[in-house]
Amino acid sequence: MKKEIKIGLIGIVALAMLIFGINYLKGIKMFQSARNYYVEFTNINGLATSSPVFANGYKVGIVRDISYNYQKLGHVIVEVELDKEMRIPQGSRGELVTEMLGTVKMNLLLALENPTFCQPGDTLVGIANNGLMGVAETMVPQVEQLLPKMDSILNSLNLLLADPALAATLRNTEQITANLNTTTTELNRMVKNDLPQIAGNLTTITDNMSLISNNLKDIDYARTFSSIDSTLRNVKMLTDKLSSTDNTIGLFLNDPSLYQNLNATSINAASLLNDLKEHPKKYVHFSIFGRKEKTKE
Repeated sequence: MKKEIKIGLIGIVALAMLIFGINYLKGIKMFQSARNYYVEFTNINGLATSSPVFANGYKVGIVRDISYNYQKLGHVIVEVELDKEMRIPQGSRGELVTEMLGTVKMNLLLALENPTFCQPGDTLVGIANNGLMGVAETMVPQVEQLLPKMDSILNSLNLLLADPALAATLRNTEQITANLNTTTTELNRMVKNDLPQIAGNLTTITDNMSLISNNLKDIDYARTFSSIDSTLRNVKMLTDKLSSTDNTIGLFLNDPSLYQNLNATSINAASLLNDLKEHPKKYVHFSIFGRKEKTKE
């Protein structure tokens, strides 16, 4: 009889340890008091019992039970078990978040500005936040609409890549790049070798300009311009004299009869020279034995 009692006690202890272990793995605290609240959703997105409940990123409880509200069709009641010390301000909400791997967790969005708190057993409003998966689901129709356009763009891109003109353009671009590299090298060489010489020449030119400026600074411009005015007046007087007939030079330059006489004299001299060439004996008499005296008759 005692043996059967021992076996029964061992079985009860084992069963208790099994239950405790299962609940521990689920996150249920068997020997710690807790407060239960309810959150009402229209879609729980695959939320399961024993799912964690977070507040500000910290785990404050678990999902204890999920039941369909047959009295209010289209709504699901989620019972959450929170730590005894956790107090929920009125106006707080429960948010379901779908993670990347598809798991669902609940976040408590606490209305921290409200000083009054809910009582255990109160019902909170639940909302759904599909997260990245929800964004991906909303993007699927848009992606489907873009697929035909992407296919057309890829076909156009293939045609463009197969165009021989593109290869020629790329070769021209390579040649232009090579020319630019050569030009850059030449510019670097010029800057390195010729720029100091150019700078020296510019310095010399600057010094010369400074010297010229200093020389110009020492010129008596008033006296110089006065001399220029006097010279111009003398030139004007000489021009007037040359244009007038009341003086020898002016008469010489402006009297047409003098020109005509000089022209006639020149013509006569030319005629005389021609006659001299044609009849030299008429003007010159030569005798080897001297001049023969004429005999008197």
